[in-house]
Amino acid sequence: MFKKFMCVFMASLMILGLSGCTWNDPETVANDGIFRVSMVPDTGGVNDQSFNQSALEGLYELRDETGAHISYMESKQPSDYALNLDKLSDGPSDLIIGVGSMLFDAIDEVAAQNLDKNFAIVDYSFGDDITNNLTGIVFRAQEAAFMVGYVAGMTTKTNKVGFIGGMRNDVIDQFQYGYEAGIRYAEKERHANIEVLVQYAESFSDAAKGKAIAAKMYSDNCDIVFHAAGGVGYGVIEAAKDSHKFVIGVDKDQSDLAPDNVLTSAVKSVGTAVKLVSKELMDGKVIGGKNYEFGLNEGCVGIPENHKNMDELVYKKALQLEELIKSGKITVPYNVETYKNYLRDLN
Repeated sequence: MFKKFMCVFMASLMILGLSGCTWNDPETVANDGIFRVSMVPDTGGVNDQSFNQSALEGLYELRDETGAHISYMESKQPSDYALNLDKLSDGPSDLIIGVGSMLFDAIDEVAAQNLDKNFAIVDYSFGDDITNNLTGIVFRAQEAAFMVGYVAGMTTKTNKVGFIGGMRNDVIDQFQYGYEAGIRYAEKERHANIEVLVQYAESFSDAAKGKAIAAKMYSDNCDIVFHAAGGVGYGVIEAAKDSHKFVIGVDKDQSDLAPDNVLTSAVKSVGTAVKLVSKELMDGKVIGGKNYEFGLNEGCVGIPENHKNMDELVYKKALQLEELIKSGKITVPYNVETYKNYLRDLN
């Protein structure tokens, strides 16, 4: 049975193309009526158990639900982004997706040279300066971060928690300040003073550095650490296991990586968003020249139902906060300026 599974698994990888697309002759496929979507993840790769993997899983679902053909090309280094996007644009893809804001320059360049192709980028909004073959996909990740921040603030025994970011950018700001806002909400509810340690790894792939930073935070009396750092998070989770402390995952429900240590996760369903945008194009709708934003109301961020390490009452209160955010009664900050405004209003 195992050998049969491995044969099927390897065959699937060959179909998807780990190093490139496996489309047939372009003249043949152009008229076969099959929708084709391709993806270029950032350097974290499709097995990051986080951001990129979520996007790929969304394409798997698209394939299974609609019969679409999917493919992806991985990048070992940032200089590969433009090369991979250019290769995909030479094929018959109906939609080419770049996963991560770090691909912006490359996708902007390649899209300008291939105006007959549809390109989308995750975690980047073009604002009003957008051409008809570009689509931005962004998230209100701060909404999920607020919920896990509240959980951390209500759960901590030491009143000292941590946040580890990958690299500073607008997206990671959403996670940091949403998290801190949720902690402050819990702090006020508990009439407690909670210290938040914040450090950046300056990487989204250096797991060893993530482990070292987290280990130091745990030794400094943090009993919960939230990471928003892609592959760096592997190390953070390992440090939580070694220290017998709690960690909060990101992008996906990461409880399977450490069932006894993952308190919850700030889920950001890149896969759901990618699938929704792809289906719009499949249905003949125009997606070019638009920026899509997804949050709690769209079912694309939140916390997982799995909460075995969390107090049941805290989980229920977090879900109540979700409804307040959805209704607009709580406006979650997403950067330092909105965080300052939030604190002023909270106090």
